[in-house]
Amino acid sequence: MVSEMLAQRNLPPLKSREEMLKILLQEEYGNMPPLPESIEFDTEEGVIPNFCAGKAYCCRVTVKCVVMGKEFSFPFLATFPADDEKHPFFIHMNFRPDNPDRYMPTEELIDNGFAVLSAYYEDVTSDDGDFTNGLAGILFPDGKRGAQDSGKIAMWAWANQRIMDYAQLMEDKLDLSRSCVCGHSRLGKTALLTATTDERFKFVYSNDAGCSGDALARGTDGEQIKDICKNFPFWFCENYKKYAGNEDDMPFDQHYLLASIAPRFAMVGSASEDWWADPKSQYLSCVAAGEAFENGFKHENRLPQIGDCFIQGDLAFHMRKGLHYYSREDWLRSIEFINSKS
Repeated sequence: MVSEMLAQRNLPPLKSREEMLKILLQEEYGNMPPLPESIEFDTEEGVIPNFCAGKAYCCRVTVKCVVMGKEFSFPFLATFPADDEKHPFFIHMNFRPDNPDRYMPTEELIDNGFAVLSAYYEDVTSDDGDFTNGLAGILFPDGKRGAQDSGKIAMWAWANQRIMDYAQLMEDKLDLSRSCVCGHSRLGKTALLTATTDERFKFVYSNDAGCSGDALARGTDGEQIKDICKNFPFWFCENYKKYAGNEDDMPFDQHYLLASIAPRFAMVGSASEDWWADPKSQYLSCVAAGEAFENGFKHENRLPQIGDCFIQGDLAFHMRKGLHYYSREDWLRSIEFINSKS
């Protein structure tokens, strides 16, 4: 049943990771910003007193770096369980700077033994077509981009990678073999691009990332490239616009993004009523990408149902009841997946 549905999508076959990544950057997200010439971290301890009733402590870390000869900085919050153990951790680019947040149940993450490093995405660059502020302003001083230059998603992914630079300095507190980058919606797309372009991340969890993220573009019943390029063209490189309404002409589809994460671990989270993200196309994207992973994508030969959680393979998928939202249930599913591979 599933194989027949997938065949109807007429997807391009998988290629080597290097080939797929090159296509994705040139045709969709734009080339990643350059690595900083220098980087340092300023830490303010104990910014939330008695956090989680003393079970955790929270620091505000400011990334200070030099990019293309210019100074750039942004803050993030680092929250650790209050013990002397090494912990698995999430790097979470969020829609708000809050800790906890409605998209981030911090105390529950702590209770499950995880640390979380969280940043507010607009502290990196604004979520609009202005390419003169934040990191965008350094990359494009005149605000103008070439056809393959970075979109905003690539810039937010770059910032996730700078947080990983910090994490690598905290090996006494963080278990780098159980690092996970995660995000919701446009920031789920960001999480996937982060992991695709940086092999230091062992896990990635995308939540409701949908169009131009974890859902196939060909044959979707949800958001299409023409929709996303009309409303959010600045997320992507200029080249991507040529595929609006021309999905069949793409030399790729979103299964390339998932497959490029192999041989590491990836999980896609969907919601039954999030039709704009199209759970069916998210699921079929996993099916199409599964062969790239050593232990594949283990699934039933049917479309997903509410409550399904396929975590036996190295590529995983779950679908919960409800709408477009990063819920407590989603976090717990990702924790279950990470723990199953540890």
